[in-house]
Amino acid sequence: MSAGAETGTAPTLNAAEAQPTPRSLPRFIRKLKQPAIAVLFPVAVVMVWHFATYGRKYSLIPPPSEVAIELYDLAFGGIYDDAYSQTLLTHLLASVSRVYGGFGMACLVALPLGLMIGRLPFVRQLLDPTLQVLRPIPVTAWLPLAMIIFGLGPRSAVFLVFLGAFYPVLVNTIFGVRSVDPRLFEAASMLGCEGVSQFFKVVLPASLPAIFTGLRLGLGFAWVVIVVGEMTGVQTGLGAIIMEARQLSRTEIVISGMIVIGIAGFISDRIVMWLGQRLLRWSPNHV
Repeated sequence: MSAGAETGTAPTLNAAEAQPTPRSLPRFIRKLKQPAIAVLFPVAVVMVWHFATYGRKYSLIPPPSEVAIELYDLAFGGIYDDAYSQTLLTHLLASVSRVYGGFGMACLVALPLGLMIGRLPFVRQLLDPTLQVLRPIPVTAWLPLAMIIFGLGPRSAVFLVFLGAFYPVLVNTIFGVRSVDPRLFEAASMLGCEGVSQFFKVVLPASLPAIFTGLRLGLGFAWVVIVVGEMTGVQTGLGAIIMEARQLSRTEIVISGMIVIGIAGFISDRIVMWLGQRLLRWSPNHV
């Protein structure tokens, strides 16, 4: 007879048997879990914004519903039919061309320069002090000088975007090169890899994770300074309509432009991350 029967009490189950086995969630629900968590905070911000502004006639900040209507009119027209209706794509393409133009030039200059500064002591001693003096100067301080040198228009905007993207790419490239483990050079030398081939087979692959971090930061800064860059007298661009709408007190257009810049910058960052994840699968430190 069992102990329970002998003592006259009902047999008890242990703790593991007593608890129900958790059922795994369906796959599509697990995929939606992370996006659902990500939108919680923006939804909360929009709700606070709505309750803080809705029904106030003389508020300078419009409620989110008015911004959504303006954003639709900017994209597709048919609501206000004013000078801004159905112009979003034109302004977006103009800003994208300047952002990627300035960012591309920044990469062309900063990547080889950072590799040389990080690897060659003479180049570092020659250029690094000057670059460290120039780096803290804000992009806005370069605005008058850019307009004098390049004139009014897109060239000044591209130059300012170039400046905004240049230093993050440069500094991270230098950091990546100088962080290469010296044991890798010893191992490469033992295997007969010397000189220029060591640079391409050891330095460049080992510094790629830091370089991709610099590319992400540089592209983010390029979107940050596009509004400043398009204050140089250009007629099209998201920064241009934001500044023009500010002068006309069209705050809903200002906020619409900000939202579009944020979404475009987010998509750009995801593209760089996607490239990095595929090119750096071998790196355990790259996310």
